[in-house]
Amino acid sequence: MPTITGLKAYDLRFPTSLEAHGSDAMHTDPDYSCGYAVITTDAGDGLEGHGLTFTCGRGTEVVVVAIQSLSFLLVGKKLEDIYDDFSSFWRALTSESQMRWIGPEKGVIHLATAAIVNALWDLWAKREGKPLWKLLVDMEPEKLVSCIDFRYISDVLTKEEAVEMLKKKQEGKADREKEMLEKGYPAYITSAGWLGYSEDEIRKRCREGLAQGWTRFKVKVGADLADDVRRCGLIREEIGWDNTMMVDANQRWDVQESIDHMIRLAEFKPLWIEEPTSPDDALGHATIAKALNPLGIGVATGEQCQNRVIFKQMLQAGGLQFCQIDSCRMGGVNEVVSVILMAAKFGIPVCPHAGGVGLCQMVQHLAVFDYVSVSASLDNRVCEFADHLHENFKEAIVIKNASYVLPKAAGYSTEMKPESISGYQYPDGAVWQQLFKEGKFTAP
Repeated sequence: MPTITGLKAYDLRFPTSLEAHGSDAMHTDPDYSCGYAVITTDAGDGLEGHGLTFTCGRGTEVVVVAIQSLSFLLVGKKLEDIYDDFSSFWRALTSESQMRWIGPEKGVIHLATAAIVNALWDLWAKREGKPLWKLLVDMEPEKLVSCIDFRYISDVLTKEEAVEMLKKKQEGKADREKEMLEKGYPAYITSAGWLGYSEDEIRKRCREGLAQGWTRFKVKVGADLADDVRRCGLIREEIGWDNTMMVDANQRWDVQESIDHMIRLAEFKPLWIEEPTSPDDALGHATIAKALNPLGIGVATGEQCQNRVIFKQMLQAGGLQFCQIDSCRMGGVNEVVSVILMAAKFGIPVCPHAGGVGLCQMVQHLAVFDYVSVSASLDNRVCEFADHLHENFKEAIVIKNASYVLPKAAGYSTEMKPESISGYQYPDGAVWQQLFKEGKFTAP
């Protein structure tokens, strides 16, 4: 089995703030970015593992240093030793006796862990000649569960329970996989409702979305209540009342403020309020959920839940009605699978968070795995889509009939085009050098 010979990390940034793409109540001018990891081996087959973790611009250089700082745990390892006991390797990565002090299992060091772990899964899937979703779906329950570190969650979910859950869903898997291949996984669109968009831009994007077949739209709220009322009314005017609307405050409000604001916005019939308050406040989310339940509004969160423990507490407290896993906020596929299983045990639908750079590329695999192998249900399940930056990937996502078309190429759909890696590398890439020259950004 091949040995890992290298781990390279890149600071890749895209100037999305120029057109207010991705703008919300807390992140007003994001430049969508990622810490990008590439794993090489001595196999001689040309296969590399490509993984990433999403960032918003400034600070990406810190994530890149963290990726590089973890390389000593990876380089020189045999792939077989990692994949045969992935949970032990994952724990070694997250529990290194000195590095864990700047976590543990949270923040920059966990983002770096995600980039590395995602790259390892991309390489594994490529070596098996399968897209990641297929690798997960085909894996024996015992093998898949062996990839999960159950420390801190065994009071809610044990290895034995996880194996049994997966075995119970074996029946009908082939039919569900066939259904996904034929119809795709249902999605909703966010890129019509960014906070920084003008009224004309919102109307234009809503109309384009409807023409493309979208029936579920998300709008950013949280900066100003009066403006939230205006924008929600505007979007309802465009999409009508038969289509679904969600709202997202991106952690802007206090607990009572969340309740008060959503009582005001209830007239627009949102399916959920996403990230109303601090992503760490499980009890606060539970208070909000209880208050909004009579209004028919659920609470959705997860994109900044830093690890499986926060998700465990959210589920225990009744703090969420929609579980929004993120492909690289937690420590990669291993930890995400543990949350998907916990959500299934609690009967909470998984609605993955996406957007950014590469998030849609990854979560399509995770959503399909959840349906085929874990939940066997599409009730109240939908995966986020934002129409930005996909053209930078070798195997860009495909949307048809407002659904993700299942990827067929081997890997995790994370490998970027070489020209995108070189062009958007910060600050020396050709794109950034031109932007500095034009005065649109200031060189560091």
